[in-house]
Amino acid sequence: MFNIKKTLTIAAGVAGALAFGGAHASADTTDYVVQSGDTLNKISAKYNVSVDKIAAQNNISNVNWIVTGQHLSFATDDTTSTQAASTTTAAADTSSTTQAASTTSSTYNTASTSTQTASTTTAATSSTTTSSSSSSETAALNALIARESSGNVNATNGQYYGLGQLSAQARSIYGGNTADYNDQLNAMKAYIAARYGTAVNALAHSNSTGWY
Repeated sequence: MFNIKKTLTIAAGVAGALAFGGAHASADTTDYVVQSGDTLNKISAKYNVSVDKIAAQNNISNVNWIVTGQHLSFATDDTTSTQAASTTTAAADTSSTTQAASTTSSTYNTASTSTQTASTTTAATSSTTTSSSSSSETAALNALIARESSGNVNATNGQYYGLGQLSAQARSIYGGNTADYNDQLNAMKAYIAARYGTAVNALAHSNSTGWY
């Protein structure tokens, strides 16, 4: 047997649902009119509100039974809080990722700078060493020339001739038979390189024995 009062209430609810599109939400709560086929689980999932919360706020003792046209009112603050928490978490994750990338970039730049500095220092040291070695060689060669011929390309002492006072046998191998300064200098360098390796070594031998 139908309950007339309940029927009128349901009809009024259906009319209200049609007039307001089935649901009306305020800033704090949602008023929902139950549609055919609805369950609390569906409504819970749609509005992200727990079944127990909807049941508690609408005095529903059996969560498996609701009536078409029934008005349900429930708070939706949890959705806002969840979204805000999600946004905050995402922002924190993004910030952490950005900081990690910045730290990695800084570490890489520091390492790169250190490598460049070390490379520059090595190159400078190598250049200084080469320059020092070259200066020593030049000084030793000039000392030998001064000792052997005083820089005179025509200086001779028996079979020895020129800047480096090379023997006829040495000149036949290394050249330096002309009166050209560069020809004699190159012949002297070739002789020193073959016999002593460096002019510094040749000078050391000359200082020790009086000849090279």
